[in-house]
Amino acid sequence: MIETVFRSEDVPAEHRFDRWRELMYQCTAPLELDSDHRGDFRASQRLLDLDGISVWPTRFQPVRFRRTAKLIRQSDPENVNVSIPLDGTLHVIRDGHEVAYGPSTLCVVDSSREIEVRTTAQQTGIGLDVPKALLPLSGNGLERLTRHRLSGREGFGSLLTSFLSQLALDTASYRKSDGARLATITVDLLSGLFAHCLGTDKSLSPDTRRRTLTLRVRAFIRKNAGDPELTPRTVAAAHHISVSYLHRLFRDQDITVAALLRQVRLEGARGDLTDPALRDMSVHLIAARWGFASHSAFTRAFHAAYGMAPRDHRHEGCSRTPPR
Repeated sequence: MIETVFRSEDVPAEHRFDRWRELMYQCTAPLELDSDHRGDFRASQRLLDLDGISVWPTRFQPVRFRRTAKLIRQSDPENVNVSIPLDGTLHVIRDGHEVAYGPSTLCVVDSSREIEVRTTAQQTGIGLDVPKALLPLSGNGLERLTRHRLSGREGFGSLLTSFLSQLALDTASYRKSDGARLATITVDLLSGLFAHCLGTDKSLSPDTRRRTLTLRVRAFIRKNAGDPELTPRTVAAAHHISVSYLHRLFRDQDITVAALLRQVRLEGARGDLTDPALRDMSVHLIAARWGFASHSAFTRAFHAAYGMAPRDHRHEGCSRTPPR
């Protein structure tokens, strides 16, 4: 993964807007950009290059984007752009019709179509550009997708939003060689989202279906880890697959389903033990909160994973936390 960073405060005021516009050209199709704040434009943006796929977390002042017929004729990368507002609203105009995209909605844009986008307040969000050739699109599928606000709060939209948000938050954990793997996950999630919205799930390749199902299972476990009844059997039932097929999905994951569930529960409990807001909650209740029915079983698992008892971890963590 290759990362390029832009911060307006690092550039003289008179050059800030032009420098940001240059970076935008690197991560998406050429656009006409303008802003009432271009004299002292404030923005921050990172461009993450994942083996030919661009992810760009960004924050900027009110601005106007236009993708015109002239620009399309001059250069068309044949990309699909997905914009995910995290704070603020995108006002998108296509064929004379305006649609507003608020936080946790996904705006799909075809680089081959004219479009105008306006923001009226400071905007924070994540952009994603993927070549059309990598996605399961046929007929007027892409046109249908661009007409709707896709949800970033549920299903594949939630998985994609969470994945990109986490990726943007913690790029230091990845090496340059991880770009291809991250690109595969991104394309799989976006393909799953599009196929689900278009009702063309069967168009996904077997590998993509398997990988997206595995990602859904992982997200399901993290969301429901506090349920003491959650087991590989209930996980399989929730996804309408057999337990044996669930285990086959995880053969290439370097962890079993049961081990992943235990890991998620222990990580959650470990964080709660040193959370100042939960200082008065007993260790027993924290263990139960994360699905451990037996306090002794929790203590043994915690000691095996972290080399100390839960109470010792809490004492050590609290001793480093300054009083409020």
